[in-house]
Amino acid sequence: MRQIAFYGKGGIGKSTTSQNTLAAMAEQGQRIMIVGCDPKADSTRLILHSKAQTTVLHLAAERGAIEDVELEEVLKTGYGNIRCVESGGPEPGVGCAGRGIITAINFLEENGAYEDLDFVSYDVLGDVVCGGFAMPIREGKAQEIYIVVSGEMMAMYAANNIARGILKYAHAGGVRLGGLICNSRKVDREVELIEALAARLNTQMIHFVPRDNVVQHAELRRMTVAEYDTNNNQANEYRALADKIINNTNLSIPTPLEMDELEALLVEFGLLGDDKEMTNIGVPAGEEAAAKA
Repeated sequence: MRQIAFYGKGGIGKSTTSQNTLAAMAEQGQRIMIVGCDPKADSTRLILHSKAQTTVLHLAAERGAIEDVELEEVLKTGYGNIRCVESGGPEPGVGCAGRGIITAINFLEENGAYEDLDFVSYDVLGDVVCGGFAMPIREGKAQEIYIVVSGEMMAMYAANNIARGILKYAHAGGVRLGGLICNSRKVDREVELIEALAARLNTQMIHFVPRDNVVQHAELRRMTVAEYDTNNNQANEYRALADKIINNTNLSIPTPLEMDELEALLVEFGLLGDDKEMTNIGVPAGEEAAAKA
């Protein structure tokens, strides 16, 4: 069984990309479980055709204890026989959302949910690599990390931050970077840019996913593209990505860029003017926060 995780900047299309890719993997006969690690509980909506799934943390709070929750109450089966679980989180402003991930994973392990699987996939909130949200990395649960990125400045900054988090736990937990998935935003020279970033991070751009409105059309119906329009070119792009992940052996320890190196790369590709500075952008979400974890 391989345990993978999808990370990326909030709003980059991480959950959409992961669900479409996992659906394509299921088409190839892979036995898959998705563990949603985002308090929004939207990591399985396209697979289950539902707005939101009942979460482990919500049901545990309702019952008074996790021991009072039954596996079948939170483990649902959707498209392609993919098993789906959402960890959930506390009410906004109350408690640590990362606890939901830890609670859910422990609960699933103790109740045998990880049996008879080829892949377990963790869909993690935004680019947060600290505290409870780093649980799949910190505890060696996720062995392969795939970073969803685009040619936009902040998406690349987030990818570099995530690479820092992977590096922090690579030697202790054995986690590796499987590659960058470019979810296109039609930025100029986007393929060249992400390939250059991948090379600097000691990884690969495992696939370039073109932008296509059929993804939004399928999402409105709470469906993956493969189910919505099976012969669509975009569905075939996700199938190509699925095949690459299934057969991926290029797993590496990343080499994150220093801020001046990332800034120079962005300047080279025209995303950042020579007079711009990125020195303090978002640091708590990555390096410093990871160091405090």
